[in-house]
Amino acid sequence: MKTSLGYPDQESTVRLLAEAATRDRSASISPVVTTNLVAQMSSFADDVHVDPAILRYVSQLAEESRRQTHVRLGLSVRGCLAFVRTAKTWAASQGRTFVLPDDIKVLAHPVLCHRLLLDAEAQFAGIPVDDVIGQILADVSPPAERVA
Repeated sequence: MKTSLGYPDQESTVRLLAEAATRDRSASISPVVTTNLVAQMSSFADDVHVDPAILRYVSQLAEESRRQTHVRLGLSVRGCLAFVRTAKTWAASQGRTFVLPDDIKVLAHPVLCHRLLLDAEAQFAGIPVDDVIGQILADVSPPAERVA
């Protein structure tokens, strides 16, 4: 996934600049959870149900990504696996035991933005990958029924 936190506010920037002599900021951070707990939390996603209609939707999004005019490299099968795993984790974090089509739509931009490689023409034209992802989502209809 790819996400952006943006820039820190002015107060935070000034504080960072004032502490410029501190080279290893990680030394002052203490862990909040253990690696064992992270592994346990990760396993929660294994039990989240994904309806075959959702799996077809992800597959169709991948196929459509490969048909887009400005995409040189579309979503791979490995990328689809990561996408589904991310959706399962997202659903679990929302307190659900199943993935919804909306989960796929919400996660499409952060999951796909670094997995799609645009061709040189698109890059020179300044076509944002977010626009291409938006077009893919517009071209592929999600499953119509509520999946649970």
